[in-house]
Amino acid sequence: MSQPEPKRKRSSAEWITFSISSLILAGIVGLVCYSWLKVGEHPPILVIERSGNIRQVEGNFYVPFTLTNKGGETADAVQVTAELRINGEVEESGEQQIDFLSGGEAEEGVFLFSRNPQNGKLILRVASYQKP
Repeated sequence: MSQPEPKRKRSSAEWITFSISSLILAGIVGLVCYSWLKVGEHPPILVIERSGNIRQVEGNFYVPFTLTNKGGETADAVQVTAELRINGEVEESGEQQIDFLSGGEAEEGVFLFSRNPQNGKLILRVASYQKP
């Protein structure tokens, strides 16, 4: 029979590595717990806003927008619409679909119009989304 090896002392490098690894692991576990508690299961709160200036290029008007999910849960297949009303009538409309928008995430996009949106009323809205 062989005799068991005597336990050797850990070097300071091993203790430092162990400490750093433990701190990283504790940080990750803490962030996951914080995310569960803070974000929780709040439904998506989708907000669309015009962002930036309307620009004209070769007869088209580019209207930038930002879509933000201020809720906690993810929204899939977010449908965004834009209507340009001139003299109370819808002259042009457009729609886009954002595939995936997690809680706290923002996505940017652009609508194109052939008429100047500054000559009418531009309505941007979120039409629908799906739960993942």
